[in-house]
Amino acid sequence: MKHIFDTIRFWMDNARSRALPQSVLPAVLAFCMASQQDGFAVVPGLLAIAGVMAGHLSINLFDDYFDYRVKGTEFREAMVRKGFRARIAKCPYITSGQTGLKQLLAACLAFGAVALCLGFAIFLFRGTVILWFALATAVLGVSYSGWPLRISYHGLGEILIGIMFGPLLMAGVYYSACGQWDWTTMFVSIPVGLLVANIVYTHAIMDCEPDREAGKMTFAVLLKDRRLMLVSLFILLAAAFASILYGVIRSYLPPAYLLTMLALPMAAGLFHLMVEFVRHPEKKFSPRIWMGPMDDWARICAFDLDWFMIRWLLARNLLSFFCLITIAVSLITRFL
Repeated sequence: MKHIFDTIRFWMDNARSRALPQSVLPAVLAFCMASQQDGFAVVPGLLAIAGVMAGHLSINLFDDYFDYRVKGTEFREAMVRKGFRARIAKCPYITSGQTGLKQLLAACLAFGAVALCLGFAIFLFRGTVILWFALATAVLGVSYSGWPLRISYHGLGEILIGIMFGPLLMAGVYYSACGQWDWTTMFVSIPVGLLVANIVYTHAIMDCEPDREAGKMTFAVLLKDRRLMLVSLFILLAAAFASILYGVIRSYLPPAYLLTMLALPMAAGLFHLMVEFVRHPEKKFSPRIWMGPMDDWARICAFDLDWFMIRWLLARNLLSFFCLITIAVSLITRFL
């Protein structure tokens, strides 16, 4: 039994479980918003959240699998030798010899199978609509890095992630929990999707050189000019908050949703750090309380990944803070 738990923990770590907030919190938000509807049921809603977690872990591992199949990880080492700052911690569990590609593929399929089984259980509650959600998510998730579409290699990966982890995810969990649609939830899912896309895009800007070397056409690689990358980042962040403001002004959302503006300083801080990354990539920054939790910081520094993780974690924490505020607002408005 201990061996089984150790294996599960091993693959969850490899699947970057620390990234789960970017899927779990939007799912919990949709669950809380669905709780206001008459058809709300706890069990299918919780099954949907668990399915989202399993699917997210599967997608992360599939991304590693297809990336490694394309060009291994040697190009990252080569980037460092050329003098570029590159994150070389990609697939360390393979390069270290701890496991192989066959085992990785098996883990991808295992997490995916769990997600599909949970989807089937929800189907028993809610009918065939859920099967379409599960099928669409599975196809798009594998297609992010996998053949034949390989969407992340054509500059569309950030858009796909924003759609999957925003409108598609929240609509799926919402429908699972209450069996109906609501345009308010769909409207909230837009800024959530933009902030999830922001995590991937922030990542892509910092990984621009190794991605270009690997032939991976992220949106950052597509833009080429780092000034354009920063302009696009600003637009992405601004659009997330502007959409909430627009929703309140047009009465699509209650005024309480303006509390999400409390996350604006984190967005401004992230943008500042990314400007500094472009201008002075060697400049060091230390975590601050307002940036949110940054676990294992000493270990991150020991691996010389602090320059990457402080920005990635801040982008993740921005989404988390935004979702937590929105969850609180949705619960408050329920009882008012």
